[in-house]
Amino acid sequence: MVHRNPCIANLKAGYLFPEIAKRRREYAQAHPDAKIISLGVGNTTEPVMPHINAGLVEGARRLGTVEGYSGYQDEGLLELREKISAVYYGGKFGADEIFISDGAKCDIGRLQLLFGAGTKAAVQDPSYPVYVDGSVLAGAAGAGSGAGYDGIVYLPCTAANNFFPDLSPVPVNGLVYFCSPNNPTGAVADREQLASLVDAAIKKGSLIIFDAAYSEFIRDTALPKSIYEVEGARECAIEVNSFSKTAGFTGVRLGWSVVPAQLQYESGERISADWNRVCSTIFNGASNIAQAGGLAALDGEGQKEIRSLTDFYLGNAHIIRSALQKIGIHCTGGDNSPYIWSHFPDRDSWEVFSEILEKCQVVTTPGAGFGPAGGGYVRFSAFGHRNDVEEACRRLEQLG
Repeated sequence: MVHRNPCIANLKAGYLFPEIAKRRREYAQAHPDAKIISLGVGNTTEPVMPHINAGLVEGARRLGTVEGYSGYQDEGLLELREKISAVYYGGKFGADEIFISDGAKCDIGRLQLLFGAGTKAAVQDPSYPVYVDGSVLAGAAGAGSGAGYDGIVYLPCTAANNFFPDLSPVPVNGLVYFCSPNNPTGAVADREQLASLVDAAIKKGSLIIFDAAYSEFIRDTALPKSIYEVEGARECAIEVNSFSKTAGFTGVRLGWSVVPAQLQYESGERISADWNRVCSTIFNGASNIAQAGGLAALDGEGQKEIRSLTDFYLGNAHIIRSALQKIGIHCTGGDNSPYIWSHFPDRDSWEVFSEILEKCQVVTTPGAGFGPAGGGYVRFSAFGHRNDVEEACRRLEQLG
């Protein structure tokens, strides 16, 4: 019989979010009358707004006409790529440097395939699990242990360092996964911090994979939304982004990556050429209907709707953070991010998860699921209906 892929065997049992769903189901089965409210997984809850939704509808309608029908669009619609450059990057990138995808998470997985098993990786700790688990699946890391995975360099982001890591362990000729605003801590790197990240990557010959999926939640105008706002980033960074959390496209699936033309391997070949080859080989492009919605999201009215939707979720975040602080729980995030990172000193985060579920019937996300430095923390998500968020916060008073 065929042998099992040893990289899959190296994964720790259970991806974080299915494990949370499993525990929620078990609690619901044991308590059938409980009204469980989720402030856990970062899935959007509010309807796609009217103008953007009309773009999706029109995209579907056009596919039913001879003149409007379109098939494969491997790199993405030219108009969409040009519009992303204009709206988010001031027109500084050509369409051939922007690649349309079915979401940032999918892009990150394919990027790990691009660089292969021999490439060392560094990740913020805590961080979104796909950076680590995807690296393991690609063969860049060995079997996991209680402290992490062999072959993965963890860059602790803690209250002591204001959630920005010491960069001296960044590997030579490796990858550095960095997310700002960060999931799960909600911390946003300032311009000076990102400049130090770029400087470290250039000195080490490493490449930054910059996840900007939550950049449209930033309200402090002094904070950069893109790594390319920092000088030198074009020589050492790929940026991924998404319409998922900003336009409510978690179920629609649409994102993009920016791979500057000047990015090269040590041997001198262009990285963008290989990225184009990977995408065209194993991916036939994002849905044309989704891309029509993306075009609507990028025009003036669509941008207003994105601002309105992200304002709504930030309002939820303010309510949650205020409720937690009221009962003495220290928090970060929730101001320029939809996540609130709450500290429960000297507690096991899965135990805190269980306590909040049992006492309050509220689902959260245990910090330990995001990496070794997540112990003692729980993440609250602001993605929820307002009445559910307010009810959850009333219940959380039982923790005080």
